[in-house]
Parts: sequence; structure tokens; C-alpha cells
Amino acid sequence: MGKEALNIFRECLPVLQTLSDAHRQDILLLLSENGSLTVNEITERMSLSRPAISHHLKLLKNAGVVQVEQQGTQRYYSLSLEESVQLLRELLVTLERDCL
Repeated sequence: MGKEALNIFRECLPVLQTLSDAHRQDILLLLSENGSLTVNEITERMSLSRPAISHHLKLLKNAGVVQVEQQGTQRYYSLSLEESVQLLRELLVTLERDCL
């Protein structure tokens, strides 16, 4: 692995680490199937507490795979995968170029 690939891999680590948790994967699946949801709507569909869901959403937001939109008193969470997917594509292209 070249230096460029290693640098890109390091940029990908927050996303990869965040996506390694099964609960966060389930939240992403819910959002992909239902569009925008509030914390309460996500909590109703999962077996985790509201604080646990909020914690996972915060991590997903910090990793850039979820975005939040305020509508009145409600905060709606939705997928925001474009930048993360582009970064992962860049890593794959670089690895293919360097290693194949």
C-alpha cells in the first residue's frame, strides 16, 4: 500500500469504525427504507433506549453518514452518504492502481 492509499485509508477510518456497529447498521437500514425519521420514530422500531439511539445518531452524524434537519421542534435524521461513498471509492481506486 502506497503513502497516498494509506492517507486515504486513514481518512476513511472514522466512517469504517462507525459502520462496524450492528446497531448503527440497523439505524442506517431504517433510514434507507423510511427516509427521514426522528429519534422517537427510530426508537419505536428498535430495541434500544432513546438515549442509546441518540448516542448512535451522534456518532453517525459526526462520521458524516447521517444529516439532521430541524423542522419546528422535531429533528429529522436522514442518510447523507455521498461524501463517505466518494472517499471509499477513492480508496479503492488508489489501492487498485497501487496494488494491481
